[in-house]
Amino acid sequence: MDLGIYSFADVTTDPTTGETISPSDRLHNLLEEIELADQVGLDVYGLGEHHRPDYASSAPAVVLAAAAARTTRIRLTSAVTVLSSDDPVRVFQQFSTLDLLSSGRAEIMAGRGSFIESFPLFGYDLNDYDELFAEKLELLLKLCDGERVTWSGRYRPALIDQAVYPRPHQERLPVWLAIGGTPQSAIRGGILGLPLAVAIIGGVAKNMVPLVDLYRGAARRSGHDPAQLPVAINSHGYVAETMERVIEESFLPHKTTMDRIGRERGWPPLTRARYEAGATLRGALVAGSPEDVAAKILYQHELFGH
Repeated sequence: MDLGIYSFADVTTDPTTGETISPSDRLHNLLEEIELADQVGLDVYGLGEHHRPDYASSAPAVVLAAAAARTTRIRLTSAVTVLSSDDPVRVFQQFSTLDLLSSGRAEIMAGRGSFIESFPLFGYDLNDYDELFAEKLELLLKLCDGERVTWSGRYRPALIDQAVYPRPHQERLPVWLAIGGTPQSAIRGGILGLPLAVAIIGGVAKNMVPLVDLYRGAARRSGHDPAQLPVAINSHGYVAETMERVIEESFLPHKTTMDRIGRERGWPPLTRARYEAGATLRGALVAGSPEDVAAKILYQHELFGH
């Protein structure tokens, strides 16, 4: 099993001090975090793409390239690349460049995105949300197949026997499909035979088992061996010496972030009871002492076989 950390490079205000870290300081801290993750033996570090004032990572490939120069073994991935509002050719070129700089440690997690700011920013219609993603994912995978591409679609100019460079260090640039709770997305991943990254942000982890089952069933029916397709489980987390310290230190910052997003989406405010429930063995949060977190990872492995 591989273990890793993902970040969105948050620049939110500390609810206890009222201070807000600058984007510059946050990104410098982030590079130190990735360097430390490499030194202690974690397997992967992922960086999300957001176009909001509360995150400093609108260009993950740039930050990951800086991290590549300071690390030696850890894999570097987007988490996620909002492919619906990006150009697959540029995504491929950026991550191929990252792969060359890191000597073969780059990966892409492609997703539809959990926020919508990138659609008006880059001139796309949110009503085309899923169609954009499906078409652009098709092109991205063709770009990974070989250097000369012939392709046509609805939302991007066609490519006619077009060569795309640079080619990655790896024989094929790894592309994961990142999903939330949408069954159609899980089925798409299985049909395409892509590794699956599942975000479990709240509730009970067991509720996501049918989603992974749908993915593996679609893969099997499409001629792929599910045993050869990696599955990743991704959740918010906080680790400290004891569960009591975890709750004391992490509840208020987590609540502040989730309540801010919740006001945009109509979610109820996060209560302490709900947060504590999420930190239990069956909850979604990877939170607690090292022993608590290890037990949760093993419990989820029984559920998902990831």
